[in-house]
Amino acid sequence: MDAEATIVSTALILPLFGALGVVALGRWPNLRDSWTIAIGLATFGSVARLVGPVMEGARPALVQPDWMPGLGLGFEVEPLGLLFGLVASGLWVLTSLYGFGYMRGHGEKNQTRFFACFALAIAAALGIAFSGDLITLFLFYELLTFSTYPLVTHAGTEQAVRAGRLYLGILVSTSVLFLLFAVLWTSVIAETLHFTPGGILEGQIEGKQAGLLLMFFAYGIGKAALMPFHRWLPAAMVAPTPVSALLHAVAVVKAGVFSVLKIAIYIFGIDFLASGGFSNVLMIVAAITILAASIHALSLDNLKARLAYSTISQLSYIVLGAALATSASMMGAGLHILMHALGKITLFFVAGAIYVVAHKTEVSQLDGLGRRMPFTFGAFCVASFSIIGLPPLGGAWSKWFLIQGAFDAGEPWMVVVFMASSLLSIGYLMPIVARGFFRPLPDGEEEGLDEAPLLMLLPLCTTALACFVIFFYANDVYRLLAPIVGLDGGS
Repeated sequence: MDAEATIVSTALILPLFGALGVVALGRWPNLRDSWTIAIGLATFGSVARLVGPVMEGARPALVQPDWMPGLGLGFEVEPLGLLFGLVASGLWVLTSLYGFGYMRGHGEKNQTRFFACFALAIAAALGIAFSGDLITLFLFYELLTFSTYPLVTHAGTEQAVRAGRLYLGILVSTSVLFLLFAVLWTSVIAETLHFTPGGILEGQIEGKQAGLLLMFFAYGIGKAALMPFHRWLPAAMVAPTPVSALLHAVAVVKAGVFSVLKIAIYIFGIDFLASGGFSNVLMIVAAITILAASIHALSLDNLKARLAYSTISQLSYIVLGAALATSASMMGAGLHILMHALGKITLFFVAGAIYVVAHKTEVSQLDGLGRRMPFTFGAFCVASFSIIGLPPLGGAWSKWFLIQGAFDAGEPWMVVVFMASSLLSIGYLMPIVARGFFRPLPDGEEEGLDEAPLLMLLPLCTTALACFVIFFYANDVYRLLAPIVGLDGGS
């Protein structure tokens, strides 16, 4: 095993080792939490060590080539997977810190089980990120579903159990009925299931059949939350806020849209998707999801529910970017995996901080709270601007490339969809900021600082700052992704 393969195996094994350590140290919370952070940092460090080789064109791999003809069950790190791996492992550290403050501040039970399952979810996410073929992707996709189920049902209430049943029911049924069928269909018509630059399906399937296969993949990846298979996501908001962060930014939904984008690039191929016109149905479904979810978010008073429907809308930006099938749209979709992760995790961090400090869950209850929690609400404002797509924040770049990709594809109506969604984002995010800073406090509540605990405040301020920083360093992400989407590697 060469040095790069060793790094890949280390990155995959460390979270599993971390889960075992969390269970073993469960009787000593401080040691358990310190172990979690140490393993998280080591995992992120291992993934980060792959950046140089991958940028230079290497594809570190762990493959069993003789497992079955046409299948080398294993792992290969390519640029898009490396980006997702960096997002998942990096945000694991910050979410863990935040989780310590939240779980202790709110007096949550079963914290050892919580952080052990969290580590297993990161292991599954990295397995998806580094998957070298469709079978490996499918196996780790299922592992991610089952490892996050105990997190969704963590509260143990009747509402949490119902949410867990819906979560498991939708994600497992879509993956078995649609995704597994799509994988089997691909195995019949293609010589390999490896993720291959340029795709493996051109010349093997055409027209309506290709479009149908694409829809089986898109709906089979239920974690992408395309309508009408989206209800599991808002239902899962009954879980603790660190779980919401895991679902919306760190692992689960990002694994979904990442899988859609990876299949578009490496199974169908950008040129094949663009030439056949068979991605039009997926384009329409994604556009409807973007607008319908954004409009519904406007009507919701519960803060986490409003953010959940925002996530459903923003995820379909990535699916639409894949369906547009231009180099620019694919670049925008890849960038949006990172940009949305940083913005949305900040918003959920803030929602949790508000709940722990003020015990408020509804938007209508937030009047004047921004003056008591200025750093928390300031972070919410920054992340909102990034989600909306305003410079100098990271979300501006992903939306720029997505809109450029829609023009390149000759789809001006999709430009309208992106612009309308940004306006709707203003409508459901900025009133929260306005209420917090400019409305008077309700009667009986006094002015004065009352910020979140430091373990919660530090991560949310860090991710908000990252929304700024990534705007200026987006060219590094561009250069990472450029070779796989057919763009010049310069800025």
